[in-house]
Amino acid sequence: MARDYLVKQGYKILETNKHFSRFCEIDIIALDKNTLVFVEVKTRKTDKFGLPQEAVTQTKYQNIKNGIFLYLKENPEYKKFRIDVVSIVLEPEIKIKHLKNQ
Repeated sequence: MARDYLVKQGYKILETNKHFSRFCEIDIIALDKNTLVFVEVKTRKTDKFGLPQEAVTQTKYQNIKNGIFLYLKENPEYKKFRIDVVSIVLEPEIKIKHLKNQ
């Protein structure tokens, strides 16, 4: 769902589920115009116990940052980047929230 949402928003998907270590996986790596975007996707059935994006902890951000630096080392052509979170709640209706530059 997140991938389809981003494509409809004009993003070009480069990679999905990119593993850097057992602690670091980046869900989606995409291009938004000339900016490389590292996307963390969080999905919950309902928001009864909190919003999906609340599950992105400081530890998770640090692991994402570690992966970003490894990716940029392998792909030095990218100069601009950011971290986004796509939050999906499935019930009672599907709600997608895109938090940019987290």
